Amino acid sequence: QVQLVESGGGLVQPGGSMRLSCAASGSIFSIRIVVMGWYRQAPGKQRELVATITSGGSTNYVDSVKGRFTISRDNAKNTVYLQMNSLKPEETAVYYCYFGVFSHTTDQLYDYWGQGTQVTVSS
Repeated sequence: QVQLVESGGGLVQPGGSMRLSCAASGSIFSIRIVVMGWYRQAPGKQRELVATITSGGSTNYVDSVKGRFTISRDNAKNTVYLQMNSLKPEETAVYYCYFGVFSHTTDQLYDYWGQGTQVTVSS
């Protein structure tokens, strides 16, 4: 089993910045992380993709955050980050990290999710 633990959420003013972190722990010795990502879900809305980063370093962003958000990772720490700049009130949501992993034990792919962290953009 793999557990993802998020940190870094909270209250930020419009136009402010915040960095989220998500670290994997548990049976990480038996997996290969294929892709990491961040999703968010605002009240009354569906969960949406924010950004992803592959094992090869390729990144992808939803159009609305391009130029303001940056996803990065630290392979040695099995951690993914989301740097968010110029935040807007409409980006208030619960942010979830996601790891897509390949298990060397079962030769199968698995999805893991963090518990979610609240980001509130408000003055």
